[in-house]
Amino acid sequence: MLFGKGTICFGANLMKDTLNELSNWLVEKASSVLVAIVFIALGLKLVSVFVKFMKRSFEKTKVEVSVAGFLTSAIRIIGYILVFVTAAAMIGVEVTSFVTILGTASMAIGLALQGALANLAGGVLILILKPFTVGDYIIENEKNMEGTVVSIDIFYTRLLTYDNKLVVIPNGILTNNSLINVTNEKHRKMEIKITIAYDSDMNKVKEVVHSLLDNESRVIQDEPKDVFVDAFLDSGMSLGIRAWVNTSEYWNTVWDLRERLKVAFDEAGIVIPYNRMDVTIRSHENE
Repeated sequence: MLFGKGTICFGANLMKDTLNELSNWLVEKASSVLVAIVFIALGLKLVSVFVKFMKRSFEKTKVEVSVAGFLTSAIRIIGYILVFVTAAAMIGVEVTSFVTILGTASMAIGLALQGALANLAGGVLILILKPFTVGDYIIENEKNMEGTVVSIDIFYTRLLTYDNKLVVIPNGILTNNSLINVTNEKHRKMEIKITIAYDSDMNKVKEVVHSLLDNESRVIQDEPKDVFVDAFLDSGMSLGIRAWVNTSEYWNTVWDLRERLKVAFDEAGIVIPYNRMDVTIRSHENE
């Protein structure tokens, strides 16, 4: 019981001494603390004004939205850190000790957030190296995720699929794996394959195909147009057709030409074969 009372008394005395030391420190540093508080208020306001100024500058210079957002966030964080470190130095806190503690804490946080930091580094690399930009159609080869890039954030890249589904991919995956940027180039080579019968007149076939390609306004006429036998199949010959089109018109041109090829072949008497099975049914009468 005496030990319990002694412990309580010791704790009370310790708290009293701590409060006395704190009050003495506040009295001694009153002017410094007041100046530091005013400095923090003014410093945060100046940081906010500077960030707004940088946003307007980025808009005038037409910096990409994703890059501008990353830079303004970084400027804001660095500004806040400088304001609070300077205020601590005004009060009398050892800045070198504070930096040491901050570095140790940063190391511990970095070990705990390795995945997030990898995504952050990936976002920075994407913004600097620009393997794709907002509006490009990309295919990620690891999981075969594809879509149009709608935003490049610090940690994630967002894609919109053709059927309007949102795909969120960590930036670390995009920088550590190969990907295909489908819309990076202005022009794209279109390829269509269609099967024709073995007894087809190849001169007539090529004449029909070239006539369609020559009269298609979306086909770039200055580029070569190829019509060739691609393979020999069980039911017929695989005919390959290649031509250059604008990337933005690729799929619409492919779909329209497939339909028009079917109509043109039917009119010209060119047979498109298909696998058929003949079934013979035999019936036996009972004797």
